[in-house]
Amino acid sequence: MKILGISAYYHDSAAAIIENGKVVVAVQEERFTRVKNDAQFPQKSIEFCLKETSLQLNELDAIVFYEKPLLKFERILQNYLSTAPFSLISFLTYMPNWLKEKLFLKQNIRKSLKEIDPSFDSKKCDLLFSEHHLSHAASAFFCSPFNSSLILVMDGVGEYATTSFFQGEGNQIVPLYEQHFPDSIGLLYSSITQFLGFEVNNGEYKIMGLAPYATEEDSLVIDYIQKIKDNLVTIYDDGSIQMNEKYFQYTKSLRMIHKRRFETLFGCPMRKSQDELTKIHAAIAQAIQKVTEEIVIKTIRFAQQKFPNKNLCLAGGVALNCVLNGKIKESNLFENIFIQPAAGDAGGSIGAALAVYYQHFQKERIPKEIDTLFLGPTYDDKEIKQLLVRKKLSFQELSQEELLNRMTNALVEGKVIGNFRGRMEFGPRALGNRSIIANPLHKNVQLQLNLKIKKRESFRPFAPILLMEDFEKYFDQKYESPYMLMVHQLKEEYRLPVKDESNIFQQVQQERSIFPGITHVDYSSRIQTVTNETSSFLNQILHQFKEKTKVGILINTSFNVKDEPIVCSPNDAINCFNSTEIDILVLNNFWIEKWNL
Repeated sequence: MKILGISAYYHDSAAAIIENGKVVVAVQEERFTRVKNDAQFPQKSIEFCLKETSLQLNELDAIVFYEKPLLKFERILQNYLSTAPFSLISFLTYMPNWLKEKLFLKQNIRKSLKEIDPSFDSKKCDLLFSEHHLSHAASAFFCSPFNSSLILVMDGVGEYATTSFFQGEGNQIVPLYEQHFPDSIGLLYSSITQFLGFEVNNGEYKIMGLAPYATEEDSLVIDYIQKIKDNLVTIYDDGSIQMNEKYFQYTKSLRMIHKRRFETLFGCPMRKSQDELTKIHAAIAQAIQKVTEEIVIKTIRFAQQKFPNKNLCLAGGVALNCVLNGKIKESNLFENIFIQPAAGDAGGSIGAALAVYYQHFQKERIPKEIDTLFLGPTYDDKEIKQLLVRKKLSFQELSQEELLNRMTNALVEGKVIGNFRGRMEFGPRALGNRSIIANPLHKNVQLQLNLKIKKRESFRPFAPILLMEDFEKYFDQKYESPYMLMVHQLKEEYRLPVKDESNIFQQVQQERSIFPGITHVDYSSRIQTVTNETSSFLNQILHQFKEKTKVGILINTSFNVKDEPIVCSPNDAINCFNSTEIDILVLNNFWIEKWNL
């Protein structure tokens, strides 16, 4: 049985095909269009999925959209009516798009599919709709190794739900509890994201990275935490919340927050995107991070008490908060945790297809963790070589052994490598096949990568890839973490003392450990463990690097620059290589050095 899942029209549109319950291909539209967080109908993604599986649309058993547009429209209409006349401008701005496109989504999807394949006959293939939070829940539970699990979904908002708990049993997912719009931990976090000058639905991870530049013991952070809890949100013992709508605008306007009231509350002006970041901004980021952690820990503790289960699955945009995930892991409230690696809306394409396969078609399920996230395009040596020749680039084609030796030696010397090979990763993290890798032992590598290569804010941290057998040695943890979904603290013996600096830029420049490139200012790191099974190529490089340096750790960051999607094609990789100070580009087994250009 073959099912196409689609997510689109809000952000991170994507497509995926499952065959007999197995995810065989999945890709985000942004990787093809080169538009970050592209929300348009994923035409190119669907075309790729069909080509990769050698399928025609008429051969599919079902096509599934990841949410129910009419239910969402009902919620939006109810919200506008309840906030009239204050919502009139927003209503007049927003409604034409709904009336033109989203309200008639079934018709529009069929039309778009017909453009992809003129022979498409909607009578031969069911077009179905899954609820937004069910799609998220299915993306986590049905990709997990659990036969039974609690499932927590938290994001901005689906149709009505903002936080949902489900019970997963075998091939069924049953709703247990949900909180509704406008009370939303996701929208609370996004509101602070906007106030601090970052883009909603794109900059929340920057708040997570900024937060450690202040500590929870700082008097300013303590004050802001209290202000958030006294003014913005009421938190109940069961983790449910109530937003104080006096401070928010998203129910009745095109803005997230009441700017003047936020400025009065925090005692500072709303930051513009190019403004300098200060200790105040870091303190606000740390405060909202701590409040978020408190809400979620209370939520899962309540759920565990009411619906006891040793397993927990997580999905939804909030599940991409790696610091929070680490705190959930360390709480020991659950023996086992599975987080959908593509926890945001893109992963809803996988979840929608799996939900229909198991719940609509009632297929038997044998619990098994998703095999791989390398589900996107791959390019063979012949087409890469033709491209290099056409672009008149100087290159060498190396054996696997020679390539590994050269890459290891270059990394030891402090060179930065753009590594492109095999199938592209699905989801927001580069896991090695579309990655920039570097030596974490060099003092200024974080600044070099941020400013000269990634061209992004200097405060942003970098994640380590490390050998699984060294995880416990450096971070006192020993579970596999192949998807960069949790943050943990570096053990005390590897830390270096630092001076307290009020200037964020100067904090970045201080060495905090013997691995300065992957140690954030609070001695934390977002972990990706590597084994021969998860990535044979990276595993070999890490082992060779360890032989030469005694350290089996490298920096891994996504192969892109600020505000661009991760590279998809060899041409994307070459363009990124040419526009940055990456020293070496590796395309499969082709070696290109900057000085040879």
